[in-house]
Amino acid sequence: MSSIAAQDLGAFPEVDELLGRLGLEGFDRDSVTSRPGRNEAWLGTTTNGERVFVKRLRGGVGDTGARLRRLLDFQGFADRISAGELRYPRLLGHDERARLVVFEAVDDARSGAELMVDETFDDVLAHTVGRAVGRLHASHHSGMELHREVPPLPSREMLRGVSQSMFEQSSFGQLSALSLMQRDGELADGIDALLKAEQESVKVPSHCDLRVDQFLIRGDGVFIADWEEFRLADAARDIGSFAGEWLYRSVLDIVTHRGDEGLVEFELSHDLIVSRGAEKLERLRPRIENFCRGYREVRPHTDPGLWERATAFAGWHALDRLIASAARSARLSGIERAAAGVGRNALLHPARFAPALGMETKVTA
Repeated sequence: MSSIAAQDLGAFPEVDELLGRLGLEGFDRDSVTSRPGRNEAWLGTTTNGERVFVKRLRGGVGDTGARLRRLLDFQGFADRISAGELRYPRLLGHDERARLVVFEAVDDARSGAELMVDETFDDVLAHTVGRAVGRLHASHHSGMELHREVPPLPSREMLRGVSQSMFEQSSFGQLSALSLMQRDGELADGIDALLKAEQESVKVPSHCDLRVDQFLIRGDGVFIADWEEFRLADAARDIGSFAGEWLYRSVLDIVTHRGDEGLVEFELSHDLIVSRGAEKLERLRPRIENFCRGYREVRPHTDPGLWERATAFAGWHALDRLIASAARSARLSGIERAAAGVGRNALLHPARFAPALGMETKVTA
């Protein structure tokens, strides 16, 4: 996994204090690196030789408290099930007041995002991940008190306008993306329809933030990290997130030579964007197909409509990634607008779009 220079632990004495209470002693400063992300994070070796990963949840008290409770819910859930292929970094301890969590380090691992970019995230790995997610969704959870609130996005409210604080924190590119979506009444209706279908779905234990960078891959298997959004939810969210990652990647690849036969010179037109987009999605579709194949092997019986909802959530995921990536730009590029169009089509017309994503819509009841 990529790392950056360690954030100053001197500013966070509570980190070593928690490690000491857990019997791990403090960090050996020379061993510590940090990880990019929305939270402060440190990976390193303690003075008694333990390899650990420490994360400090960033955000308001209410938000971080809820995320920590969901993470602890997952750990309690995972301790009570036969996880099988479902693997995850082991939680060693936490401090709610300091908003700290400590995990056993998963050393020598690469993230799924890295493997996606260098094109080594193959069909075998996709199948393995599908089995792990299927195992999660199929796990027995009766008698467990798990969170049931619906994740905040997508929401029709977001398409009505943005708060003052969100406006001030957004780049012009993000505001452009939101404006594009807010002018689209059909998209708002599609989101309403998706949320209504989700409300009527079977709820299962779900990750609810299943991006490829949450997968840690090393020689002995795949670990799924970052369980702060864990709850009972529609399985279509996790499946759609995985498919949406590859859908979004296929659109980004329109302007690259990845998968092309030799070096091709081209000048993009609307027709060429459409044709290259179809070619790029066709090239990456086996990742989704093999994920779904692995998923069905461990969870063959699913509720009607799952795969269509998953396709719609894949479309939403592409739109969500567009908003996130727009934070780094002053305006939307043509390719980003193409991503919005593809995501919109998947969300609004999931039954028609599902075959293009490799998701079978005929399922057993």
